[in-house]
Amino acid sequence: MNQTEKRKGEHVEIALKEKVSSDYNYWDDVQLTHNALPEINIDEIELSINLFGKQLKAPIIIAGMTGGYSGAKKINENLSAAAEHFQIGLGVGSQRAALEDRSLVDTYSIVNEFDIPLKIANIGASQIAGWKERECIDNINKIVDMIDADALAICLNFLQEAIQPEGEAFARGCYNAIDLITREVDIPVIIKETGAGISGEVAKKLSKLRIAGIDVGGAGGTSFAAIEHYRAKMSKDWLRERLGRTFWNWGIPTPLSLLEVREVVKEKIAIVATGGIRNGLDAAKAIALGADAAGLAHALLKTAIDSRDRTIREMEMVLAELKTAMFLVGAGNVDELKLAEVEVWI
Repeated sequence: MNQTEKRKGEHVEIALKEKVSSDYNYWDDVQLTHNALPEINIDEIELSINLFGKQLKAPIIIAGMTGGYSGAKKINENLSAAAEHFQIGLGVGSQRAALEDRSLVDTYSIVNEFDIPLKIANIGASQIAGWKERECIDNINKIVDMIDADALAICLNFLQEAIQPEGEAFARGCYNAIDLITREVDIPVIIKETGAGISGEVAKKLSKLRIAGIDVGGAGGTSFAAIEHYRAKMSKDWLRERLGRTFWNWGIPTPLSLLEVREVVKEKIAIVATGGIRNGLDAAKAIALGADAAGLAHALLKTAIDSRDRTIREMEMVLAELKTAMFLVGAGNVDELKLAEVEVWI
């Protein structure tokens, strides 16, 4: 097992065994207003949406979690089964590992065995910033082809990179690399944060590029500083352990990030809300605040490492919670949910 495989395995193991969430989940500061006269029947509610040119049966994305080590194949297989069953979107974890070691390709490409309406490829911003132009486009084409992707997520995970012992905290040239990719690839490009959020100012800058979506990936869910804190503790790296603890709760709360990004992009760019989404009610809150879809990750990880049936059952519960929230605010479809009355106390 090489260092990359070891690291990715540790990430999943720590996320399952340790408390790695932020100390506060900001979705608890968002409240949908109850409608005592909803004037709809719950079985009439329509969850389907069109996102990045693909028809989904619910406004839910299974956010990219893993890939690149042996245990990831089973996780991505079970997540894919749920995505196929409910005809929702699915992302994979960073595919850099498979670019470096082709024996790891099947930990990602397993998703191709399922009929998933929206598959999202994934690469880190630090990586694209370090590639020369031709190398960059060649590598992007490889990861897109690897899972026959319908969209590409470029992850702004600089918090994790700054704390991770093997991290590459290199951001210079990132914006230009994103610009290059959006001009050269034929599929929608999504800019995705991974736990620290995107501000209105950054969204304004990103909106000048040919991107199709922003995944705000805000604070309140899994803290990647926390994960790296535990990894550093395991290896007795006192400096990184301290850094992880100090920056455990760093970032823009997901609801606040969502509001800022929505204000900037209006309806010109699709918005996905990940970061602390625990259930269908949180997903409903995110959509009411302006997201086009909500992304879940950690909430599905424990089921995905166990079995296909458990993963499908958990997603069934998420969709039932979402539909119930829509019924209780009187929203017959996702567009009406976006108009629901909502209070924010952040």
